[in-house]
Amino acid sequence: VSMSFSQDMDDEYEKLIRRMNPPRVVIDNDSCKNATVIRVDSANEYGILLEVVQILTDLNLTITKAYISSDGGWFMDVFNVTDQDGNKVTDEVVLDYIQKSLGPEACFSTPMRTIGVTPSTDSTVIELTGCDRPGLLSELTAVLTHLRCSVLNAEIWTHSTRAAAVMQVTDDSTGCAISDPERLSRIKNLLRNVLKGSNTPREAKTVLSHGEVHTDRRLHQMMFEDRDYEHCAVVDDDSSIQDERQRPDVCVDNWLDKDYSVVTVRCKDRPKLLFDTVCTLTDMQYVVFHGSVDTEGTEAYQEYYVRHIDGSPVKSEAEKQRVIQCLEAAINRRVSEGLKLELCTTDRVGLLSNVTRIFRENSLTVTRAEVKTKGGKALNTFYVSDASGYSIDAKTIDSIRQTIGQTILKVKNNPEEQQQRQKPPSQESPTRFLFGGLFKSKSFVNFGLVRSYS
Repeated sequence: VSMSFSQDMDDEYEKLIRRMNPPRVVIDNDSCKNATVIRVDSANEYGILLEVVQILTDLNLTITKAYISSDGGWFMDVFNVTDQDGNKVTDEVVLDYIQKSLGPEACFSTPMRTIGVTPSTDSTVIELTGCDRPGLLSELTAVLTHLRCSVLNAEIWTHSTRAAAVMQVTDDSTGCAISDPERLSRIKNLLRNVLKGSNTPREAKTVLSHGEVHTDRRLHQMMFEDRDYEHCAVVDDDSSIQDERQRPDVCVDNWLDKDYSVVTVRCKDRPKLLFDTVCTLTDMQYVVFHGSVDTEGTEAYQEYYVRHIDGSPVKSEAEKQRVIQCLEAAINRRVSEGLKLELCTTDRVGLLSNVTRIFRENSLTVTRAEVKTKGGKALNTFYVSDASGYSIDAKTIDSIRQTIGQTILKVKNNPEEQQQRQKPPSQESPTRFLFGGLFKSKSFVNFGLVRSYS
């Protein structure tokens, strides 16, 4: 009872602080030539940086620069953002949504930490984790079709021999969530059996629930809990064809004078990169006190000054390596390897099962997938590669498109274009970060920044 009373008091205190210091959002389309500048000032609380980045990312905005400061009781961040075409954000609907989601209205209606999670009873959410193998998605969707489940939305990630999926399904006859306990149990058991089919010693997990989750955030949490970052280290060590140009450059050092750990990331830029790194630091219970993000061409640079939630910097070499491995995994999970195929057609029961079966029969494996239905239309994106590791034959793709429909399935890139886009990251230490000027003329060591851990 006393713990519950204490939590209630803490919640009321947080609400009081928000009312006394409501968030302030300034959207500026004049001061920067090629981006919209969004400034967010708010009372500081754990996880607020992730929630702000999540809202901007969910609007499909690209964050080209960011300056983060949340030392003390106040959160002051600046984000330079563009739309998907690289232009300033001028859509009044989007701008109004940003104001309402980050400003005083959000403060008084819903705590920041709950944004992006909306309770619902219209569908059943299935979460799957297990060992990846060719044809896995085809087998899973075949089981769901057999069990009369219609897939409304789904996202599937594969990384370092592991696979994770979040699927939103309904009863194909009623269009509603599946509520029968016996049927739910059967779905859970059959899906788990499919995930176990590879004879792996690692446990396969199947979780069913009612409601909606933030899919990207949940997938990161699922793969983190599945420890895919450990497999990443093994795969990198054993693979003779590992392309170092594609591997993120992640460093962790301690700035002892200020009791910060300095985390730097250099890698190829892509959409949602900032969300992926901030999400992982938050899930690992690190607090970002200062930071800076910049993009230059195809490269991205991120620098964070962090402490663990208990107030301490990184304490050991083992902890340092774990942070590096987890951030590398977070960046690589969403890297789109393979050929990108987009499918757009009238949705129907069994469509996803049929399409993925055709992929499997043509020796293609799905490395990542986004499945959406809207207004009776299926809008699906697949990243596929040859199951044997060879280049995909153009004739194979032509045959698949003829089977599914030339106008239904379209090729959005090809392996040659992907190779041309790969560019080795700069080895020079960037000085454009928040504290870049501080370290520009003197080494880290001169300021008590060391690479050893006691």
